[in-house]
Amino acid sequence: MSDSETINNLAVDQTSSSNPIKLRLPGRRLDATLIIGLSAGACLIVTALVLSGSLSAFYNIPAILLVFLGTLAVTMISFNFNDLISTLSEFIELLAPKHQKKSDTHANILDLAKYSRENGILALDKLNNSLVGEPFLQRTISLIVEGTNGQVLENILTKEIYEISQTRRTSVDVLRRLAEVAPSMGLIGTLVGLIQLLGNLNSPAEIGPAMAIALLTTFYGAVLAYMIFAPLATKLEHNIAMESTINETYKAGAISITKQEHIHNLEMYLDNNSKLP
Repeated sequence: MSDSETINNLAVDQTSSSNPIKLRLPGRRLDATLIIGLSAGACLIVTALVLSGSLSAFYNIPAILLVFLGTLAVTMISFNFNDLISTLSEFIELLAPKHQKKSDTHANILDLAKYSRENGILALDKLNNSLVGEPFLQRTISLIVEGTNGQVLENILTKEIYEISQTRRTSVDVLRRLAEVAPSMGLIGTLVGLIQLLGNLNSPAEIGPAMAIALLTTFYGAVLAYMIFAPLATKLEHNIAMESTINETYKAGAISITKQEHIHNLEMYLDNNSKLP
């Protein structure tokens, strides 16, 4: 047997000598704080309306059309259709986001580093199919297996983390814009109602509906802005920051694996990182 055949056989044995590791990948579960918060806020408002009088008095179709559809229409001027669709998708994901502990992320990268040292970097390719739901980690491992230089790998992953964050932050901007526009549309509705009211002072029957529009639009705008859109934007911003932290950890681990550093160095980095707020 030639030397080249011996080396090839050793490489095959090395990559197939052990089964792929079991990573602690994040799973989706309902965000209890978000759902309870939105539900509690809605229940408190409805309860207050019921106790204060007739609930139907707070239902006005012209006011709803002006504030709800007006807010959406004005926001569409600032963003394109794809941004709005992405924001809707982000909202759905906010209800059941991915959850991963920092300790699980650290354990994953340590397992990957140990596995690559024991079985060779090429053995990491076995994990590719199991990471379909984690595109960043899948991409990271692919770059490692391809033998990407440590500095090049760092540049690529840094750019990708930034692009992922910026793409998702567009949805934050949309929600912030909705929170800004909703009270303004409420104010416009108030002005419309006051104009109608002043124009119908000689018709008492017309004063009530005009006054309803004037007050209800402000109410609708405030509820949308301060109880829905602004809190959702803050929640999404927090989730994006958490995702970036996880991806930064994977990036540091990938660079360590590529440079074939000792596991102890990576453990020290992760220990120091876990102490950060």
